[in-house]
Amino acid sequence: MRLIAISALIALLLDQVSKYVVVHNMQLWRVRAIDVWPPVLNFRYGENRGINFGLMDGAGDAGRWILIVLAVLICAAVLWWLRDAQQRPVVFVSAGLLIGGALGNVVDRVLYGYVLDFLNMSCCGINNPFVFNVGDIFIFAGAIGLVIFAQDKKRA
Repeated sequence: MRLIAISALIALLLDQVSKYVVVHNMQLWRVRAIDVWPPVLNFRYGENRGINFGLMDGAGDAGRWILIVLAVLICAAVLWWLRDAQQRPVVFVSAGLLIGGALGNVVDRVLYGYVLDFLNMSCCGINNPFVFNVGDIFIFAGAIGLVIFAQDKKRA
């Protein structure tokens, strides 16, 4: 459980610091777009009030709180699932990344009412209109890590 806590804290801090630096210090909220390494990496300001790809966007304040509760419940379920589990360390790190990324988005929803997104990546003639954040990367990486590395071991 210690690896989960450390990984979650690191993911949460990296998510929140990256948002603060890019959105606030670099004033992405004002300029709306900063080309970093076009088209591969660009900063585009986004306010995600829904889930991925704008799903549940427009659900209002009730939707915001539903998504907060859902994220916290998923984090709790992952912790419950891994309690007393005999898994390799990579599984606990993966769980921590997922939890830290999800909690980073929860912090945004509580503070702003939406998730701050700023990363935009395109390549090879494909223009990607979507934006995401560092927490989303951790959620995805953690979920993939759990799928690949978690083993169904029975408790003694």
